[in-house]
Amino acid sequence: MIYILIWSTVLLAALTLYFRQTYSRFSDYGVKHMKVIPFFGNMAGVAFRMDHLTDQFDKIYKAFPNERFVGRFEVTKPTLVIQDLELVKKITIKDFEYFLDHRGFTDEKVEPLFGRNIFSLKGQEWKDMRSTLSPAFTSSKIKLMVPFMVEVGELMIQSLKKKIKESEGYIDVDCKDLTSRYATDVIASCAFGLTVNSQTEKNNKFYEMGKVASTFKFRQMFLFFALSACPSLVKIFKITLFSNKTRDFFINLVLSTMKDREVRSIIRPDMIHLLMEAKKGQLSHDEKGNDDIHQDTGFATVEESSIGKKTIDRVWSDIDLVAQAVLFFIGGFESVSTSMSHALRELALHPEIQERLANEIKEHHAKNGGKLNFNSIQNMTYMDMVTSEVLRLWPAAIALERVCKKDYNMGKPNDAAEKDFIMREGELLWMPVWCFHYDPKYFSNPNKFDPERFSNENKHKINPLAYMPFGLGPRNCIGSRFALCEIKALLYQTLLHFEVYPSEKTVLSRKLVKDSFNIRLAGGYWFRFKIRD
Repeated sequence: MIYILIWSTVLLAALTLYFRQTYSRFSDYGVKHMKVIPFFGNMAGVAFRMDHLTDQFDKIYKAFPNERFVGRFEVTKPTLVIQDLELVKKITIKDFEYFLDHRGFTDEKVEPLFGRNIFSLKGQEWKDMRSTLSPAFTSSKIKLMVPFMVEVGELMIQSLKKKIKESEGYIDVDCKDLTSRYATDVIASCAFGLTVNSQTEKNNKFYEMGKVASTFKFRQMFLFFALSACPSLVKIFKITLFSNKTRDFFINLVLSTMKDREVRSIIRPDMIHLLMEAKKGQLSHDEKGNDDIHQDTGFATVEESSIGKKTIDRVWSDIDLVAQAVLFFIGGFESVSTSMSHALRELALHPEIQERLANEIKEHHAKNGGKLNFNSIQNMTYMDMVTSEVLRLWPAAIALERVCKKDYNMGKPNDAAEKDFIMREGELLWMPVWCFHYDPKYFSNPNKFDPERFSNENKHKINPLAYMPFGLGPRNCIGSRFALCEIKALLYQTLLHFEVYPSEKTVLSRKLVKDSFNIRLAGGYWFRFKIRD
């Protein structure tokens, strides 16, 4: 018994010393941080689903409003939260080479379909992949995909109208389910050249696989904590995001489609075709044409950096190309569909804004002879104001993460600090997009849905560093044009045909579900649809 007591005391003392040393990373430099819980660091609330990640960033941001950066512990891993926009600019643009990479969610040898995509690739490989793919996401390429989006939207409209006519003049719609199915069908068409109608074929394989691949929840959070606590476990136990069934489905889908097109000499302006062209080194950046306006697909569009415009002759493997297609699928299924759900929510809760947007849509519809095309998407001013404000209130990425590639002097955390903080190679930092978007210093009355912020009279007042729905710098979201076109196409077709308003199932609370890092409202997105007069 005495030996057990002695060894327990020794173990407790060792753990105490370990945690004291681990959690003192910021103390000597005057970097402030929230109180830690041993082992969990500052992640206990998220781990036990008491907080959403946005809640945690909010608490830190508001607790230390005058700090340039603050500390945060992911389990035992020290990370920084950057709160000064000028420092954000240095990290994402000026000193980008120091912070080139994201932290990966898995090991590429264990999970190549996620580890080899453009989000996860690092260093020169990321630069080469960005240069390879960026020509596929220019305005001229996205322009050719808009008709595919329109076809999908027409099938959705037909399905909704049929249901309404069979009911009492209206139906209650789960808008997250609606937009997920719309996004699935858009991806099927724009990426893989497939015609899928998920609105009527509820359990089609393409939709079911998309749901499985995109809804990480427990696996996503488990991997996040496993990587923070003990990265080697991911390699040892070969923990993956995707099941073998999901992996095989996507590999067979992409490679069989490519093979079929080569054999039959099929050319269709979609993502598979562009990936095939990229593999041959035959994609090149287009110069902006006369029909491209300054804002491209909208205020939120991000520009490609010089890195993405370089010409390379690198040969990519088939798995590398499949990995890009899978990432495109996941981004379209979850992120874009959630943004569309938020857009429909805000319009349903603000009927005066919905009516004004519907009138603009009807005017453009009449002017263009009843057709929706890329030029319509570019030229609808109020549509862009609404979309821009939705992406401010509900950014798809709540924070931007970067890994420090080599030791970097962050400067002093505050005016009272006596010495600079040196960030070490391999350490992580976060830039809290959510907090900047809700900071009254940058957006007055930030909880209010107010598209007027983005009017021609007001948008010049917005600090461009404080608005980052698609990120900042060379590592911004490569698919911003596609996402904006898809969101606007859905809103155009929906509001042209329907009025959307709250129902008994509508949840007005802004609380987020806490079992995922995604921004989803607890209670869902139920709204009533009625055919517009």
